[in-house]
Amino acid sequence: MLPFLSRSSRKSRIRFPLQPNPTPFTNSTTSLSHHPQIIPLPTSYPPVNRLFPSGYFRSPHHKANGFLRILGFVGSRRNLSSEPNRESINYDLIIVGAGPAGLSAAIRFKQLCSEKGVDLSVCVVEKGAEVGAHILSGNVFEPRALDELLPNWKEDEAPIDVPVSSDKFLLLTKNHAFSLPSPFDNEGNYVISLSQLVRWLGSKAEELGVEIFPGFAASEVLYDSSHKVIGIATNDMGVSKNGSRKDNFQRGVELKGVARHFSAMLLGARVVLVRELGMEWGILLSMERVPAPHSGGGNDGNGHTMVLSLINKRLCALRKKQNRITQMEEAVSHGKPINKEQEETLKFKPSVLAAIDELEKLRQPLSAAVTDETQLALERHTPTQNPPTPETLEKQVDDDVIGDLLNLLTGRAAGRVNLLAEGCRGSLSEKIMRKYKLREKGQGQHQTYALGIKEVWEIDADKHKPGSVLHTLGWPLDHKTYGGSFLYHMKDRQVAVGLVVALNYHNPFMNPYEEFQLSSGLDLVASKLDLNQKLKQHPAIKRLLEGGTVLQYGARTLNEGGFQSIPYPVFPGGAVIGCSAGFLNVPKIKGSHTAMKSGMLAAESAFGVLHDNLNMDTYWDSLRNSWIWKELYSARNYRPAFEYGLFPGLALSALEHYLLKGRSPLTLKHGKPDYEATKEARLCSAIEYPKPDGVLSFDVPTSLYRSNTNHDHDQPAHLRLRDPTIPELENLPKYAGLESRYCPARVYEYVPDEKGQLKLQINAQNCLHCKACDIKDPKQNIEWTVPEGGGGPGYSIM
Repeated sequence: MLPFLSRSSRKSRIRFPLQPNPTPFTNSTTSLSHHPQIIPLPTSYPPVNRLFPSGYFRSPHHKANGFLRILGFVGSRRNLSSEPNRESINYDLIIVGAGPAGLSAAIRFKQLCSEKGVDLSVCVVEKGAEVGAHILSGNVFEPRALDELLPNWKEDEAPIDVPVSSDKFLLLTKNHAFSLPSPFDNEGNYVISLSQLVRWLGSKAEELGVEIFPGFAASEVLYDSSHKVIGIATNDMGVSKNGSRKDNFQRGVELKGVARHFSAMLLGARVVLVRELGMEWGILLSMERVPAPHSGGGNDGNGHTMVLSLINKRLCALRKKQNRITQMEEAVSHGKPINKEQEETLKFKPSVLAAIDELEKLRQPLSAAVTDETQLALERHTPTQNPPTPETLEKQVDDDVIGDLLNLLTGRAAGRVNLLAEGCRGSLSEKIMRKYKLREKGQGQHQTYALGIKEVWEIDADKHKPGSVLHTLGWPLDHKTYGGSFLYHMKDRQVAVGLVVALNYHNPFMNPYEEFQLSSGLDLVASKLDLNQKLKQHPAIKRLLEGGTVLQYGARTLNEGGFQSIPYPVFPGGAVIGCSAGFLNVPKIKGSHTAMKSGMLAAESAFGVLHDNLNMDTYWDSLRNSWIWKELYSARNYRPAFEYGLFPGLALSALEHYLLKGRSPLTLKHGKPDYEATKEARLCSAIEYPKPDGVLSFDVPTSLYRSNTNHDHDQPAHLRLRDPTIPELENLPKYAGLESRYCPARVYEYVPDEKGQLKLQINAQNCLHCKACDIKDPKQNIEWTVPEGGGGPGYSIM
């Protein structure tokens, strides 16, 4: 490869000395003086200005809403609010979301850069105030992907040090508990805080040169004229509710992939050939097959240069491969057998079609650029008197050199790769999937979701059993609702207790938060099972938590669609990774390891695009050949089995797990989308929940306080109604105002107006960014968008 192609685009940017950060992503915590039960978000950055390689720095001065300000400068400080247009920064790889998938992608990409000796820039933007602030998970962690990414994680003191010591699984009814064989296979796994692990991954990414920007909310996808994604933009900050600019107004920032115009790239290519091959301008002009001035005639008559001829050669080869694939498909359709080699060839059909489409679109603009640049060169330089013949020239310049030039000319070596790692129901990811119809191109079925609600307690030392894991199924949920509770013993006398509720539940009167508060003590069960020796093998949950203290509370949706709902993850200009695509293994109740692996595979494909002139579609091929695909395929029928109810679901899943072992000849389909599953209120019974006792169960304001959630009140609502009349005309009369119940943060309330009519009130400042409203609203009337960067929860041990 020519040296020009391996040089990072950021070499041309003005560089500034970095001020060292002595304590990046520290895990230290201090108690709030006004509420000793709350653990605040750890301070990742010391109280000094911190410089980033991109030419930005983070200032210790806070805005009115308590979030850090970001200022840009070139040689001196410059406030972005003084700029009429948005600042634009170029990176080779842009990643949205500093979660397990995004950070794993960043780390893997930089590892490849180091292995190949190239310097490509990576930027990660994160809407949370700090890395890990929006990360919530169970979490029993499977280290398989981490073993591949960072094999020395134990020596590097990753916050993974509590191995699973026991693994129990109970089926609960209102009055009984039945011990079942544990299907989770947690041997070798660890009980961790995922938010802490993510902060550690962030520090590892920074050590490799990844630039991470927490407190920036990616609100917009940027496209070029051909509808290819070229980057993202963060939202404006300092905008009031009425849309006016406040004193602290700051324009958003555009983060774009590096791109060069054809003419500029052609000129650069000529400079390289002159320097590297000692060629004269006459030889270069002969390469373009344009005669010297006054020689009469034109090019080869077809407008084909050597570079364009190479494109035609590649198109010809690709079309031959396409024809072979078509013939194989016809053979399969007629029942004819094919060998393994042919099966592998069939897998490359999407990549072949995409490559043909890209090269076809490239020929005309490239031809025009070649003509323009060649004519300009002819006007400025005199060619040699005896230019070499094409045959002589081909001996001097082989196909590898022309291939490197093609990499440069197409812009694929210059790079525009964007990876969306926003987590479950990412706002930009959903827009991308709709725009490019990625679900239809993938496995074809809609995604299904669940809502997870969690508390972390600190309990007495004599009750603490590090590594103890308990899962339950059934009560307090009804038999038609899929879900269950979990209890994990973490380190430092901490216990995680939570409830997961599938969002395709039918009864609009169900309140997942109240179901969780009822189950968090499980005291009703414990008090009625004194004679049940099986339950006594586990500490009674109520007895375990009594005398303890709740440290944090949070909620987040998770994907449950599995294999059937995997979208085609590649779009023009990038890919969707991690939980944004949906790789959670439902029977394992684990998705962090698959999210990390998907990020690593996407990073390898992105590096191939930027460095080796490959196609991003290789990510799809890599996914289907990875252990992610095998794992999700074998688990594909567990979740849809419960569409038939609790006990039929248990029977079918047991058949899949113990007898068929994931090799069933049938693939079950999901039921209705979650928002269509809700029945009208007149068909359901109301549910009365007991008032919280303030000891084991708590009201929403108390829990919200423990989540550290915070938004500037004076900003445009990030929860938008597509039709403001639907809540009062549809949701209230038909579904009894279910918005006020499915939200675990009481964002939505129906309050009487001056005439006594109930109206929907949106308390956006309470939002935990769980995305339940975006999923469950029966009319899909609520659109979740990002608020100002830095808003939302502040998790530190979730």
